Amino acid sequence: MSIRVGVAGSGSMGRNHARVFSLLEQVELVAIYDQNAEQAKQVAEEFGGKAVDSLEEFASLVDGATVAVPTIFHREVGSYLMENGVHVLMEKPIAESLDDARALIETSHKTNTILQVGHIERFNPVMRELEARLNQPKFIEAHRLSPFPNRSMDIGVVLDVMIHDLEIIMHLVNSPIEAIDAVGVPVLTHREDIANARIRFQNGCVANITASRISPERMRKIRVFQGDCYLSLDYQAQTGEMYWKEGMGIKNAEVDVEKEEPLRLELASFVDCVAKGLTPQVTGQHGAAALDVALEITNQIAEANKNPSLKANA
Repeated sequence: MSIRVGVAGSGSMGRNHARVFSLLEQVELVAIYDQNAEQAKQVAEEFGGKAVDSLEEFASLVDGATVAVPTIFHREVGSYLMENGVHVLMEKPIAESLDDARALIETSHKTNTILQVGHIERFNPVMRELEARLNQPKFIEAHRLSPFPNRSMDIGVVLDVMIHDLEIIMHLVNSPIEAIDAVGVPVLTHREDIANARIRFQNGCVANITASRISPERMRKIRVFQGDCYLSLDYQAQTGEMYWKEGMGIKNAEVDVEKEEPLRLELASFVDCVAKGLTPQVTGQHGAAALDVALEITNQIAEANKNPSLKANA
């Protein structure tokens, strides 16, 4: 039995989801919805399915759907679909506000529908190495840099880019946050385009996270240190090295990562959850927790940029 899926939102992210859905076995891509009807039609012609004129028609055709509309519409579109029995993969961030995120989670529980959040790095094969080899991280350093994307203009770099690393780090550390210190600067938009956050957890771990969408280069790397070793991984290249103490020296070896497309793994996992009624790997609660921290960081940055004296005293 095939699972009928669709994509709401046919921008660059939605188009990519449609591409991958069209390649998955036991999946039938049946519908594409966007307020830009011509754009929806182009995606449907390229990857399959029907370009539909309304969210009502879209909901009537699908069992599960990616929601890749602008963040401000996540609650409206996601709630409507779940209320009509559609399982939802919500692109990150889960919502614009914590109230919206909580409403989506409540709707998922009330309607007994799946709400998965699109934190794609959880499905990157390098994550298997982090989860398998690390149990007590003490210091984490993450860099996520890219040229200006000309999309996601409704949010800053923290909600657009840094939130990936926030969710990963919270998953790995698994401890309440004690303190956050953040700085950021708007460059090409009115929101922060480059940001840094230092997070201290109650178990003693410290994470230093840098994100930029105005960099001339692309970089998605994470280094995790614990007492007996440290692991340096490249999400983009899906490569890594491990370092450990041996006698009075440091040894290192390449980490053997089985390369796969994270988006394919993410969508295949979503479809499996829909077919079998499983709990998704990244739940609405995970997405809301990452959003909570991301909003605290953006609020700190906004306040500091409004009041330069805060930066001077930081």
